[in-house]
Amino acid sequence: MKNKLHIFLALISAIFGILTIKTGALFLFTPEGQIAAGDYVPFVLWFNFIAGFFYFITGIGIYFKKTWTYKAAITLAILTSIVFAAFGFHVALGGLYEVRTVGAIIFRTLFWVFISFGLGKVVFKKPQN
Repeated sequence: MKNKLHIFLALISAIFGILTIKTGALFLFTPEGQIAAGDYVPFVLWFNFIAGFFYFITGIGIYFKKTWTYKAAITLAILTSIVFAAFGFHVALGGLYEVRTVGAIIFRTLFWVFISFGLGKVVFKKPQN
């Protein structure tokens, strides 16, 4: 079970990273993407784009069972939560945003909480003596 779970966590982390980088690059660096992005919040988009590289690297680390990936996943969950709070503050101050950003940031936060839980409780859990 542990082997299958770590491969699953590695794959979804790495694939999520690739998709995040691709989407972020499209929205940040192409006119068509910027139009499609609508009222995006720049700091959220830049964070997600940069974090995508860390998602991918963490996924590769999970595949190779590197113990640092547990702390990386927790860090990604915390940083995403901070960006989520800053986004909420931006919205509360009347800033423009896309409704889909709310769902996306909730998903990203829960995604890394799930990955952290999976790594900490199952994949890298030390045997009890």
